Amino acid sequence: MNPTTLEWTGTLLFALALVHTFSVKMFRQLAARYPEGSVPENAFHLLGEIEVVFGIWAAVYIAIRALLTDWTNAVTYLESLNYTEPLFVFVVLALCSTKPVLNFAEALITKVSGLVPLNRPTAFYATALILGPLLGSFITEPAAMAVTAIILFKRFYSKNIPAKLMYATLGLLFVNISIGGTLTPYAAPPILMVAPGWGWDLKFMMLNLGWRGALACVISTLLTAFHFRHELSRVTWEREPATVMPWWMPVLHLLFLCGVVVSAHHSIMFMGIFLFFLGFYKITVEYQDQLQLTEALLVAFFLAGLVVLGPAQRWWLEPLLTQAGGNTLFWGATALTAITDNAALTYLGAQVPQLAELSKIALVSGAVVGGGLTVIANAPNPAGFGILNPAFKDGINPIGLLAGALPPTLIAAVCFWLI
Repeated sequence: MNPTTLEWTGTLLFALALVHTFSVKMFRQLAARYPEGSVPENAFHLLGEIEVVFGIWAAVYIAIRALLTDWTNAVTYLESLNYTEPLFVFVVLALCSTKPVLNFAEALITKVSGLVPLNRPTAFYATALILGPLLGSFITEPAAMAVTAIILFKRFYSKNIPAKLMYATLGLLFVNISIGGTLTPYAAPPILMVAPGWGWDLKFMMLNLGWRGALACVISTLLTAFHFRHELSRVTWEREPATVMPWWMPVLHLLFLCGVVVSAHHSIMFMGIFLFFLGFYKITVEYQDQLQLTEALLVAFFLAGLVVLGPAQRWWLEPLLTQAGGNTLFWGATALTAITDNAALTYLGAQVPQLAELSKIALVSGAVVGGGLTVIANAPNPAGFGILNPAFKDGINPIGLLAGALPPTLIAAVCFWLI
């Protein structure tokens, strides 16, 4: 496949965006050299926010595309893309950050953690990082990421825990979310891309991938909790006074969330439901916290940038996927996921006619196993990044995330491919 000038351009800008994600700390340091509130300080601070990286480089790509062709071509290209996933993540992140949803999730985790024979913080930690990601198989991975990350921020990241524990937990969260959505065929983006065309139903997912994901979640979480047992045992939090809230508040919030999840593939539906929710939020504001619309929009902007730059990578990704055997495909997909969205990998695999069943499983398994290695590896990761990033003194270091994700990634690889 001979790439066109536009494809070369898209790949070059994609590579620059990757470099940019690893350079955000440098931009923050540059911002500190200028007076607070000045234009250079604000500009460098913006460039130091990882959520805007791919959106900025996607805008550069569209501008270059317009220059190389014409404005109509650039607009037509933008209109040909599917932005359902960024919109869905935006809505889910905003909805799951509301007080009634978080209170319900926290109460559920607290109840289950009471059955775990460990000290209170360690039991809560383990339960949150197992139950939260596995719930993602039913409420979708973006919703599970939002809820679990916010709860972890409140209970642990806001308590000045050691940096090693912060990065280990971040990597574990990203990996568990990626593999925790494998119990069903609709919750994980890389599985959703292929399940309808390949006939992967609930039974197939449970028997072939789901139990492996659940097993890896449990093993990785328990090992991490054991390794950091002393640090976790020192975490304390006071029991907060219960918010007096009518019983129908969490019920209606969960119904809104269910409506969004059920219509996840139809943006006109879930955006309409979200608009009704905003009206409901307005009239129940006395029971609500501030709605996190800015954070949700930034994450959606990040994912939309990936959508724009993704198609230009097909010329080099497709040959790699079609010419590899089972082992090569699994390990190759695991590695490639670190530098491109895992749903893009499986989507390209779904376009290959007569792909062997073993190759299909290898491709999807590798895609979900590698989904925690970087912030761009899995669609829900930017949501978790945006929620937890404020807890890190200089922001999340991509190398630190990679180091934290490697142990659970290797455990997941064993469970998905070597058992």
